[in-house]
Amino acid sequence: MKKLGEHAIVIGAGIGGLLAARVLSDFYTNVTVLERDAFPTDDSSRKGVPQGRHTHGLLARGSAIFEEFFPGYNYDVVAQSGGLIGDVANDVIWIGRNVRLANGTSDLSGLLASRPVLEGHLRRRLLELPNVHAIEDCAVRAIATGPDRKSVTGVRTFAKGKPEEIIDADLVVDATGRGSSSAAWLDDLGSPPPAEEKVEIGIGYTTRTYRRRPTDLDGKHGIVVAGSAPNWRNGVMLAQENETWIVSAGGYLGDDAPDNDAGFLTYLATLPTMEIHDVVARAEPLTDYRRYRHVSSLRRRYERLARFPENYLVFGDAICSFNPVYGQGMTVAAEEALTLHQCLRAGSIDLARRFFGAAAKIVDIPWDIAVGNDLRHPDVKGARPPTMRFINWYIGKLHLAATRDSTLATAFLKVVNLMMPPSSLFSPAIVGRVWHGNRRPVPIHSIACNRRNEAQ
Repeated sequence: MKKLGEHAIVIGAGIGGLLAARVLSDFYTNVTVLERDAFPTDDSSRKGVPQGRHTHGLLARGSAIFEEFFPGYNYDVVAQSGGLIGDVANDVIWIGRNVRLANGTSDLSGLLASRPVLEGHLRRRLLELPNVHAIEDCAVRAIATGPDRKSVTGVRTFAKGKPEEIIDADLVVDATGRGSSSAAWLDDLGSPPPAEEKVEIGIGYTTRTYRRRPTDLDGKHGIVVAGSAPNWRNGVMLAQENETWIVSAGGYLGDDAPDNDAGFLTYLATLPTMEIHDVVARAEPLTDYRRYRHVSSLRRRYERLARFPENYLVFGDAICSFNPVYGQGMTVAAEEALTLHQCLRAGSIDLARRFFGAAAKIVDIPWDIAVGNDLRHPDVKGARPPTMRFINWYIGKLHLAATRDSTLATAFLKVVNLMMPPSSLFSPAIVGRVWHGNRRPVPIHSIACNRRNEAQ
């Protein structure tokens, strides 16, 4: 493939940064990843990824793209670290709108492993490439520019044990996540920062890891409970490496799960199913409780800027960070990596405009899914146009029909896993199944709400 330059820099070695560096390795003679953390010697959490100790699962679309960039990646995670590959629609219990979706075999293949394992395997595979290397304990203080301040020429860094220096590059990619300094750096250059869209959700969740027994959940790989009225509480329990469960529970706007045994179990009992509660009640805990808070979903509209420095891009969560309960971040970064590859194949001219425009279209779908669902909560502030209200009403009807129709359940999960666009749920065939499925009452065994919950 034609090289576009001698050196590219990626700031940040999270999932997004690693994927961006993989793409750049095809187009630049050398790629350097700068990371302010020191990499752990094993697959353990690190300071720069505070959510890394909480529940993660790679959506089917993300799993497929990781495999495309790093052939054998999914198998390596399973064979070397004990991760699990399973049928998203058949091996996981999905509960939304207080009903349980019907399980059924599908072609949705997902990967289950902890965030440190997913990231560790990705980092090792990346650094095996001969033209990619990383500098740890390296903080980027600013971007460097040419005399006209219209083109980025590198970054100003401070690495542990070294004086401040400028590292030159033909392209710099900011993959530092939600806390990105790009807006401030643009301001220093006299360029306007991007407009921001923010939805305050106040999501907080409490997480703990437990020993997993083969008989738990009748052998299923996990259960996902989406928040809904009346209490809007979320819960998730997913199988991880080393025969463990990772369990997270939490709610909106400060309704956090307690971090003590009695309080956590009481909170789990308020979910619309007792399945997570019953496993946790008898499981051996392996870690302390951990907390995480995500105040708002945040989107930065770089695609709307009339002016942006040449040889510079912003990537992944630095563009948009979603409510984490939907598990979209890693997969959206993977899709952006595919798009960046396509943009670079067309050359480096006008790269920012082309990439940001394409990335915005990628972000539109998961943003609408996450924000549209969050705005079902009456206390989450935001505009609720008639179209959104209709879609939420329709998805509720789809859920009811999907309690006994695995085809509908799989169609919905293909959208959740970013394999299909939301418009696919409005095809005549799907609409017809939804209509027929709502002509009969939902079987009582499909209602997730449990009398034991109502007694709480």
